[in-house]
Amino acid sequence: MPEIRDLLDDRLKIMLGGIFLSLAVLAGGLYFFQILHGDKYVRLAYNNRLRLIRVSAPRGEIFDRHGVPLAVNETTFSIMGYPLDLDTEKKLERVSLVLTRHGIPMTVEDLEKTIRRQRWAPYRVIRLVPNLTMPQMAELVADPEFPRELFPFPVWRRTYPAGALVSNVLGYVGEISEEELRASAEGDYFGGDLIGKVGIERFYESELRGAAGEEALEVDARGRKVRTLDTRSVMKGSDLKLTLDMGVQKRAVELLTGQKGALVVMDVRTGAVLALASSPTYDNNPLAWGVSGREWRDMTQDPARPMLDRSIAGVYPPASTFKALVALAGLEEGVVAPSTTFFCGGALRLPSRTFRCWRRGGHGRVNVLSALQYSCDVYFYQTGLKLGIDLLMKWCREFRLGEPTGIDLPGEASGTIAGPEWKKRRFRENWYPGDTINYSIGQGYLLLTPLQIARVYAAIANGGRLVHPFLCDRAYREPIGLPVGRDKLATVQKGLEYVVRKGTGARAGQFGVTIAGKTGTAQNAHGDDHALFAGYAPADDPRFVAVAVVEAGKHGSSVASPIVGEILAHILSHPTGEGGGRGD
Repeated sequence: MPEIRDLLDDRLKIMLGGIFLSLAVLAGGLYFFQILHGDKYVRLAYNNRLRLIRVSAPRGEIFDRHGVPLAVNETTFSIMGYPLDLDTEKKLERVSLVLTRHGIPMTVEDLEKTIRRQRWAPYRVIRLVPNLTMPQMAELVADPEFPRELFPFPVWRRTYPAGALVSNVLGYVGEISEEELRASAEGDYFGGDLIGKVGIERFYESELRGAAGEEALEVDARGRKVRTLDTRSVMKGSDLKLTLDMGVQKRAVELLTGQKGALVVMDVRTGAVLALASSPTYDNNPLAWGVSGREWRDMTQDPARPMLDRSIAGVYPPASTFKALVALAGLEEGVVAPSTTFFCGGALRLPSRTFRCWRRGGHGRVNVLSALQYSCDVYFYQTGLKLGIDLLMKWCREFRLGEPTGIDLPGEASGTIAGPEWKKRRFRENWYPGDTINYSIGQGYLLLTPLQIARVYAAIANGGRLVHPFLCDRAYREPIGLPVGRDKLATVQKGLEYVVRKGTGARAGQFGVTIAGKTGTAQNAHGDDHALFAGYAPADDPRFVAVAVVEAGKHGSSVASPIVGEILAHILSHPTGEGGGRGD
């Protein structure tokens, strides 16, 4: 029948049209995927069978001047895996269960966070669990339920043999944070990498870190290795040899035990630092291996502030240790001479206020030598007033006070050499003669670090050359010549010898070596006075300078001066030895 034939023809046409349309769609798809985007999908297919293993470089090791190891690498194991093999919650639950059973508590959320932090390519290996010992790793791998998608990988872990003795100098390494990753200028850090956080580890990060290696593998559909496609060798970081002497550092830490404060020891000729002790201190090993958030808060919120390096970042009124600089400034500016005397009756009276000497009965008539010897406040009140604040600040600037010394450590404080403009800006008040009087004895608004004080006394000891403190030879810089006369320096040096020979610092001289120096007792708004002493030895041929600050120590003469005397005697009786570079 014509009607049926027409209907069949129409249906046949529709079917043929559908077939041709399907063929057209298929042809278009083939053209789209294989011609237009063929390279992309070939690359994706290739990547699915490509695995990249990043091999972290062993970090450069750190030694003291004698070759004593301070920071070394220890082999441990990490559990590694690929994001492609861990892309379901079920798989992560299985991993979490096995780890928890073996004493490694990691929830699915912890694992997801770890993967997310390190993942930037599905074929690049990531680290799930770091720092496992050989027994831990063997126990895990022997578990029949240990996921075969994971595998152990040998890595290094940073350890610090001296621990708390030198943690303020070395600092520690830790896993790079997201902020540090974003701030990385080179862009060659990845999630999970270790980076120097503070101290020498941070300052010399670029030298210590080395260059990571990489291995490109071809794997089959089950992730099994087929062949190695390419390798890039690991390059170990550069080792560092510091000027520190661990024998001296250890003794310095022992002398501060039970007290808050700092002790700095330095070569007066070069600025090579032999000891930077800060008390209380902390053990940097747990920080390098990883601590909990609670442990971190306990350390950073401890009121004793063990993580503050008081030797370079603690700021204190220099107190009477500053009188040596005031004496030198007075002699250089001609406002006093070696023969100039002032009478000390126990106080200096101004119309608006009376400023007392520490010795209530006074010292009688004193010159610059006896004023230093007995630390007569009235003599320096008079000298400071004659100089005026502008000249006092000029000499502070000559000695580069009010700015970091430039030691190769992060976090150094600048100190404060406040003057009239600073006071006006800070307190909206004028500068008064009383402010100058306080300044002239190292009190008031003047604040210095122990290292800055040591630098001043090194310049006095070495004949007027301002050294740049350093811990690694590559940071050495030539000293700066100061505009001071040898005769003026000789007068101050003689006065500092009198301080220890028969003055306020006599207790520093009871250890069998000749020492010159100055005591200081700084007012403390939060409790007992701070005790200070700055000195160098041998007095007739200076080689080393030391500065001790004991918070709330009350008296520089009885507390700080014997600390400096003992550490200088220790150094001179135990030669620092060869191998310290410029610090010898």
